[in-house]
Amino acid sequence: MTSTTHYLEGWRLRALIFSIVVATASYLAFSLWGGWHEVVAAFVQIGLLGTLITLTMSLANYSLRFARWQLYLLQLGRRVPWSPSLRIYLSGFALTTTPGKAGEAFRGFLLKKHGVPFPTTFAAFISERLSDLTAIVLLTLVGLAQYPEAHGLVLAGVAGIGVVLVCLSSQTLLDRLHHSASTRRGKLMGLLTHVSEMLICARHCHRPGLLVMATAISIIAWGAEAMAFYWMLGWLGADISLSFAIFVYALSMLAGALSFLPGGLGGAEAVMISLLMLKGMDAPSAIAATVFIRLATLWFAVVIGLIALLSSRHEDTSAKEAA
Repeated sequence: MTSTTHYLEGWRLRALIFSIVVATASYLAFSLWGGWHEVVAAFVQIGLLGTLITLTMSLANYSLRFARWQLYLLQLGRRVPWSPSLRIYLSGFALTTTPGKAGEAFRGFLLKKHGVPFPTTFAAFISERLSDLTAIVLLTLVGLAQYPEAHGLVLAGVAGIGVVLVCLSSQTLLDRLHHSASTRRGKLMGLLTHVSEMLICARHCHRPGLLVMATAISIIAWGAEAMAFYWMLGWLGADISLSFAIFVYALSMLAGALSFLPGGLGGAEAVMISLLMLKGMDAPSAIAATVFIRLATLWFAVVIGLIALLSSRHEDTSAKEAA
């Protein structure tokens, strides 16, 4: 049996380190651009209690998304005990700073030793991304009327959702694609075979009942972080309505997702800072608010993921020594 440690060596480990270093440098640049003293002053103004509340809302987000992940695995006929499944799920967060969060698909390597084949894991992964995108698009509608210029970005998100749903809607089309690809040779045909297998599996995660439940979970999960964002703006003295705060957070996440940049870095921050300044916040305060909420959501997840990943490596090493 191949260990988790094996998958964290070579180019995978270098890619992980590189993505984290680049993202860390970006946030340092953001802080310096906004004025280091102003950023620190904003953090002090939010305070320890505000920080703990924000982190708690982030934990609620991660917990709800893990519950949804378990639902997907069960729907796909794979029952993984919650303890190792939680550790594996959280481990994926360590690679959140990869383009399009694709590194989170690393969970497939970890789940394989629990008898979960790659197509099943990737089907759950794609379903999770689609559910997140759907929830974020729906949350943007809360305040879209206050900033009509965002219609194009929201429509791009809707288009992305539509394309995936169309691909999943026809079993006949997927069967034909799989048969055509699997009966031919070549790397491209091999890739299409794997993609078709993944989409066929993913269809099970988009039955009406589960689709409604997963969407509700996603809206509550991302809504929790959006609510924390609204409270944080209030602690900083910003006069921004709840609907617009939810809109700003959701639109920023959408911009980051559609940019396919590592962790949405750059795209999400640019949108968030611009919209906050549009509502009257000065640049240092807008940058400080953006840096804080991203540290308490994205980077908090990365830290938790790294801890879970190191825990998995330690267990693999202990198991080898015991053997």
